[in-house]
Amino acid sequence: MAQQAETFKNLVSHCKEYGFIYQSSEIYDGLSAVYDYGPNGSLLKNNIKEYWWKAMVQMHENIVGIDAAIFMHPKTWKASGHVDAFNDPLIDNKDSKRRYRVDHLVEGYMEKIEGKIEKEVKKAQKKFGDAFDENKFKAEHPRVSEYAKEMETVRLRLANAMSNGDLVEMKAMIDDYEITCPESGSRNWTEPRQFNLMFSTQLGNIAGEESLLYLRPETAQGIFVNFLNVLNTSRQKVPFGIAQIGKAFRNEIVARQFIFRMREFEQMEMQFFVRPGEDKNGTITGKRHA
Repeated sequence: MAQQAETFKNLVSHCKEYGFIYQSSEIYDGLSAVYDYGPNGSLLKNNIKEYWWKAMVQMHENIVGIDAAIFMHPKTWKASGHVDAFNDPLIDNKDSKRRYRVDHLVEGYMEKIEGKIEKEVKKAQKKFGDAFDENKFKAEHPRVSEYAKEMETVRLRLANAMSNGDLVEMKAMIDDYEITCPESGSRNWTEPRQFNLMFSTQLGNIAGEESLLYLRPETAQGIFVNFLNVLNTSRQKVPFGIAQIGKAFRNEIVARQFIFRMREFEQMEMQFFVRPGEDKNGTITGKRHA
């Protein structure tokens, strides 16, 4: 784990040194989980977008492109379930005043168990040398087997709690596994609560429920709401596809992993539409030259 962290740190440093990616607003201490693309990074990003557009849209007769607006009517996100269900479970530590995602804390606990397994494996490798069979050792060693069973139990418990949105069970996991705050070491936690990941803003100058808007968390909804418009104006017939490249925004409270989990990012997406029951017959056909 330490070696992976060091490799990742070197990668981030390399991206900045060679003009690929910078921390946004770095001269003002930076903005977490927001990044700027430098001279080389912007060229690389645009090349990828251009190649994807040619391969996905221009080389196929039954795929067309659109560029939908970032702002959409709030009813769109209510109908898609994002208003009610696009949430992350958060918990606060009362001593450190830090906020964490519950699933990240539990995953950290699982990583510690995995570290114990790796420690046992390394000891056995050193002891038995070339004759060491890692799979057999993990299956037969009593302590390692117990660790593996515990990891699987925790994994299934977390998966069920997340899929059901069970905040009571999530708090029980934090308590049962005696998970502490990574910063303070304290177990003085609040109750978990759901936090919606969409950025909200206001349309016009008067604040109120009637003027509430969201920055889109994904580009797919712009494709879905324009399905009939595209169908009627592009001379396409089902089956056909609609592609788009555009910005998306997610209010990640606990962002991490460099550009792999960002608050502002770009998506390249294609939705292919077929009639119900005919999905096996819906194929991407033909070629169109740029």
